Amino acid sequence: MVAFPSIPWLRRRDPAPWCRTALAQDPSLQGAVNAVAQQLSGCGPADLALVFVSTSYASDLPRLLPLLRQKLKATHWLGCVGGGVVGTDATGTPHELEQEPALSVTLLHLPGATLQPFAIDTTNLPDLDGPAEPWRELVGQEAEAGRSLLLLVDPTTTVINDLINGLDYAFPHTVKLGGIAAQHAANHGSLLFDAGVCTGAVGCLIRGRWRLAPVVAQGCRPIGPILEVEQAQRNVVLSVSVGSKRRSPVEALQAILTELTPEEREQVKNSLFLGVERNDFNLPSGDLSSSLEDGSSFLVRNLIGVDPRNGAVAVAERMRVGQKVQFQLRDAEASREELRQLMGREVRRGQEPLAALLFACLGRGQGLYGQPDGDVSLCREAFGQVPIGGVFCNGEIGPVGGTTHLHGYTASWGLLVPDPNG
Repeated sequence: MVAFPSIPWLRRRDPAPWCRTALAQDPSLQGAVNAVAQQLSGCGPADLALVFVSTSYASDLPRLLPLLRQKLKATHWLGCVGGGVVGTDATGTPHELEQEPALSVTLLHLPGATLQPFAIDTTNLPDLDGPAEPWRELVGQEAEAGRSLLLLVDPTTTVINDLINGLDYAFPHTVKLGGIAAQHAANHGSLLFDAGVCTGAVGCLIRGRWRLAPVVAQGCRPIGPILEVEQAQRNVVLSVSVGSKRRSPVEALQAILTELTPEEREQVKNSLFLGVERNDFNLPSGDLSSSLEDGSSFLVRNLIGVDPRNGAVAVAERMRVGQKVQFQLRDAEASREELRQLMGREVRRGQEPLAALLFACLGRGQGLYGQPDGDVSLCREAFGQVPIGGVFCNGEIGPVGGTTHLHGYTASWGLLVPDPNG
């Protein structure tokens, strides 16, 4: 038999990746499902369906995935309830819908990717002081090969920080992004997995030719100098220093207030936070952190109390002597500028995302920006046509300073981009 010569156009080509999104608002769950199905009609089978739904449908939640699976085809299903949802409507316009009935569905077809969904029973987590292998088994034996991990946690889970720390311990080079689902009054969980509803934690490991590039925008700007913690007990900072001058945190803040404008001093009353420097990790910051331009990274934490007797402050983070800290103000303009800067850095990397996933705090949205669609519009400034899906969370998960943290008031983005190392 004579062999035919190889003809390039006859060679099998990899199918093209695609993302299709839908967003529906309807008082009834069935109406929302029908609207989403109509917008997504004609889609081929997807590898992954991400479903985000508002608490307005919480009582009907067990019906949601069975209804969607009757009308749409996807190998894996994952999602949660949120205080609001993020999605892209039939005209291709992204929206943030807060505190109203809404359903967002994102379908992804990712040739060359291996998707590994998982569900974790958080009532019986492995020991953080033990070996890493039991933590790896929660996700899957091949999880260490993955570059990205979506993680959604039920709000009834009481060991969220242990879960995040354990997954970081087991998979230190894997980007982890997601959030805590919203609470509701119905007698079932807030997480969507496969064909049903559950508690604990669910997620999906992404391996192969695709990864999630993290963008974590905390929405604050620094005020005053960088301080060093001189004395601390657990989460209470007793004294700080600038150069050789040592004082209480309240005295340091009083000195900063004298240099602020009247408008900024008014903001301090309601929007003051503390940034805790996170530059003591060995992982490459370019891969896993949202580092500041000078190379340092601050984790923005709530100030939860002041002791007027000694000027100490309590922080929503365990503190230690020698840490660098800086007071921070949260406002709309600071949030816009930070997200523009971070998205601009991703643009300069030269990878156009197939999709953008947003896990945003309920404290952002219109409450922060004074107008709707604040975060998604900034993403579209950077990437003009990218489909956007996501959810408003009770806490956001994302990397800062080379390790994964649970945040507040944060927009934790995952940009789905090709992975040249996959």
